[in-house]
Amino acid sequence: MTPARTASPRTARAINDRIALDLLVEQGPLTAARLRDLTGLSRPSVADLLQRLAREGLVAVVGEAGEERRGPNARLYGLVADRAHVAALDVRTHGVSLVLADLAGRTVGRAAFPVPEGERAGADGVIAGVIAALDDAMRGAAVPAVHTAVLGAPGLADPATGALLPVSSLPGWHARLPGALRERLAAPVRVENEVNLAGLAEHRGGAARDLDTFVLLWLGHGIGAAVILDGALRRGASGGAGELGFLPVPGTGRLPSATDCDGGFHALASSPAVRALAEAHGLPVPDARDAGAAEQAVRAAVAADEGQNAAFLDELAGRVALGAAGVAAVLDPGCVVLGGEVGRAGGAALADRVARRLRDLSPLATEVRAATVAGSPVLSGALATALDAARGELFGAPR
Repeated sequence: MTPARTASPRTARAINDRIALDLLVEQGPLTAARLRDLTGLSRPSVADLLQRLAREGLVAVVGEAGEERRGPNARLYGLVADRAHVAALDVRTHGVSLVLADLAGRTVGRAAFPVPEGERAGADGVIAGVIAALDDAMRGAAVPAVHTAVLGAPGLADPATGALLPVSSLPGWHARLPGALRERLAAPVRVENEVNLAGLAEHRGGAARDLDTFVLLWLGHGIGAAVILDGALRRGASGGAGELGFLPVPGTGRLPSATDCDGGFHALASSPAVRALAEAHGLPVPDARDAGAAEQAVRAAVAADEGQNAAFLDELAGRVALGAAGVAAVLDPGCVVLGGEVGRAGGAALADRVARRLRDLSPLATEVRAATVAGSPVLSGALATALDAARGELFGAPR
């Protein structure tokens, strides 16, 4: 029997440092005594740890605690949050939104660049506008540099190179933006499919925070899925795992092709299809040019869930259940989370209907939940990913 290996003193110190830093991120400033309680380390070990992290510029004394006790107050040690900053970007065809955050995860700046209608084909102008918005946000937040940026966008991100693969339906500036950001920031810029980032956000602090395995089904202008298995995001061999818009399903009248998903699940559950379904049920629908028309129609139907509204939601749930059944048959995730603009608008009312229809289609027990991350789940997922990268480099070995 091979004897168990013990960690070297250097490795043990690195592990303990990371544990302490993670605790300071999660709980805020702590005294040395509290760190001893939480880590189980000895007094000398914690003292050495704090001195070491202070020399590295990661920890500093930020105040005092114990004002009500006799004797000198205990020092509070906190993370030096401005030791590094990260950027998260949500890239859509109609614009780009971004946030800047410090190492503690506090948002310090925001910006948005709506793409002018007449410039959607003008790649140079759009890229220059996004860079200018980023520069303004960095100046306003007094952020001198960005350690890591994560960009979420539609389409496929090559898992080997990190490049955004060109898709004919996306504007040309999408594929060029990551390179422009790398040049401006002189820092790593990671590209990820936006649905994958939304899935990570739901896993970290949303509807699936208690699960290690689930699938986020994105119902919006585009259709996609984020596959989380055993706590890890699965991208597939080419980064295309979850491209459910191409899933062949009954009811579309034709099959999808390698270059056109209109004959697949996209034709049943994308925002344009949902808007058309609402019209077919005689429901008032905003102008088709309104990007949020489908979302508004679903919200209105949920608010008045009877008659034509209920019939519309029932048929929509039947459509969504077809895609969910395909996911369940192949992956058996145990849970499907409905996200995207339509999924979030439908909330629990739509999720419950999909669950009932799914029970009729699949022998596999599959819970259906509504996404719960507030704001932009893409930005939330991108920010979490960027912070993981920055902390991994600066903090050392994970716990």
